[in-house]
Amino acid sequence: MMWRVYLVYILMSVFAICILTRILVINIGQGDMWKARAKSLTLHNDSIEAVRGNIFDVNGSLLATSLPYYEVGIDPLANPYSDSDFGEAADSLSGKLADLFQKKSKRDYLRELMEARKSSDRYVVLNRNVSFKELQVMKTFPILRLGKYKGGFLYIQTNKRELPFKWLASRTIGYDRGDVGKPIGLEGAYNNELKGVSGSRLMRKIAGGVWMPVNVDNEIDPQDGDDLVSTIDINVQDVAEHALLTQLKANNASHGCAVLMEVKTGEIKAIANLTRKDSATYYEDFNYAIGENRDPGSTFKLMSLMAAMEDHLITIKDTINVGNGTVTYYDHTIKDAHEPKQSRMTVKQVFEQSSNVGTAKLIMKSYNKSPQKYIDRLYSFGLNRPLGLQIPGEGVPRIKSTHDKDWSGLSLPQMAYGYELNITPIQILAFYNAVANNGKMVKPMIVKELRRHGQVVKLFSPEVINPAICSQSTIDQAKEMLEGVVQEGTAQNLKKSVFKIAGKTGTAQTLTAGSGKYEKIYQASFVGYFPAEDPQYTCIVVINAPSNGVYYGGAVAAPVFKEIADKVFATNLNIHKEVNQAGAATLVKSLPVIHNGRKKEISIVAAGFRIPVSQTETSASEWVTVSGKPEEVILSNGNIEDQLKNGVVPNVSGMLPKDVLYLLENNGLRVKLIGNGTVAKQSLCAGTKFKKDSQITLELF
Repeated sequence: MMWRVYLVYILMSVFAICILTRILVINIGQGDMWKARAKSLTLHNDSIEAVRGNIFDVNGSLLATSLPYYEVGIDPLANPYSDSDFGEAADSLSGKLADLFQKKSKRDYLRELMEARKSSDRYVVLNRNVSFKELQVMKTFPILRLGKYKGGFLYIQTNKRELPFKWLASRTIGYDRGDVGKPIGLEGAYNNELKGVSGSRLMRKIAGGVWMPVNVDNEIDPQDGDDLVSTIDINVQDVAEHALLTQLKANNASHGCAVLMEVKTGEIKAIANLTRKDSATYYEDFNYAIGENRDPGSTFKLMSLMAAMEDHLITIKDTINVGNGTVTYYDHTIKDAHEPKQSRMTVKQVFEQSSNVGTAKLIMKSYNKSPQKYIDRLYSFGLNRPLGLQIPGEGVPRIKSTHDKDWSGLSLPQMAYGYELNITPIQILAFYNAVANNGKMVKPMIVKELRRHGQVVKLFSPEVINPAICSQSTIDQAKEMLEGVVQEGTAQNLKKSVFKIAGKTGTAQTLTAGSGKYEKIYQASFVGYFPAEDPQYTCIVVINAPSNGVYYGGAVAAPVFKEIADKVFATNLNIHKEVNQAGAATLVKSLPVIHNGRKKEISIVAAGFRIPVSQTETSASEWVTVSGKPEEVILSNGNIEDQLKNGVVPNVSGMLPKDVLYLLENNGLRVKLIGNGTVAKQSLCAGTKFKKDSQITLELF
């Protein structure tokens, strides 16, 4: 019997030794590993996103900003209340929360708080996506106003990107998609500068699998991102998008874009891109201005003719026979949009009337024996190279070479008027901008500065791509042709503008994907600059697939250009001509008549226009009559004050309503005015006596 007892003791001892051995192994050999694993299951460092930098327009208006939002919770056990006192405070808190967020009832909030306290849950989420303003209100609520340690009030900040102007320039502003896709716009291109440096916060896992901060302060504070100042003017952007939207809707078009650029610097002031979502809605879905490279059509005729001019093969005065507006090359017939008014045209007229036949014939005549020379000249203009923009997504242009497999005998005449090649709207704009800039091609730029805490850390300066794309002689001829398009050609609807415009219309058929054929789906465009005599801005407008029967660039795209240009001209005094002394002298001759009135005011106005003033007699009278030639003002004493003091009606003919009302009503007469302008007739004759409160009717004309 005793051996069984001994056996039990032995087994128990062995078991105890095994346990002790395992404990020693764990503590000594594997202790660090298991401690680390336990810690990893209960503690971890949570990354704190830095506040992303703002994006501003050129005038300081916010285009994109990060607003703080919070996940707000409470530890129901971290307070000095007894259970009964907590219940009373929680009831009041629940009512406040229900009123503030309007998501749960007071009863629901109270039940969650009481159940959490009863089950010793250390963290209850009260709400997510709480705004900063709402957070400040919550800090005044019962229990929460005691703070973290006494009230158990906990909140974790996250940042949400907002666009104050909503969809205005939204595609250009863009976004960063991290590792899941290509970066878009400014947000993507400058993500590293904007995002800043993340910090870290130590988090503890508590009951219910909920993570809560261990400390009030962060272990490592995040470093905010840099701010970006763009070249966009949001006021012009608004006009560009509205004008483009109006035309897209009016023509039931598929999509379109508009870009406004400063000639000297290349700064983009507006860039609008709109895609049709349904019959009534358009939105920014793709940056067509920089990414859509396709056949440009007639806007490319400028490049073709300038190539021949630069190679000294033609001038704008040379002529070409266009016949009835058709020509056939290799069984393919090229047609003009309209039958020409005359069979023979100058090069300038070919451009002004946008003759496909004339352009094709001129290029064939110039380069048929050496087509690569034409291609080489286009390459010298830089048309075969991307611009290297500050934002991603630029389309790669293609100007085919005679060495390419798809080159044919038809390629040269087709390319002459904008087919069998691919180029983006902004690449076309950059070329036209170079013409406006007397041959200097500058890179389009959309970012001006990077700032950190208000201080400039990087300044972007205008970049010259090519100081001279061609000779000044070619530039001068190109400018003359571009002005002729508006004055005599296909864009005469822009002719009556108060400032002079130069540019080119474009209408191109679209190459259908897959079929390799040009279908009757059109692209309408207009590109040009203003004021023509001293170019300050270039602009391109492209509208794709207008489907209401109108598809020419002059009718569809030019009105958008005009509306944008009008806005810029009206708000930019630097564009307006100065009125110098010689101009003022001419202006004086057409000045309106200066009306009878107060002598001091008349003298000030006359002095402002440098008009001599003289008086027929010396008088202290405040009110005078005006006579003389437009080049000289002669003042005469009207005796108006003396007559009124003596109760006599004065002659107020030729006076303005404000002066008449002041004089007559201050001296007891009731005045009734009829019409607009100056006094032409008065019901009480001059020189007659009047009584106080008498009515005098004045007819204005």
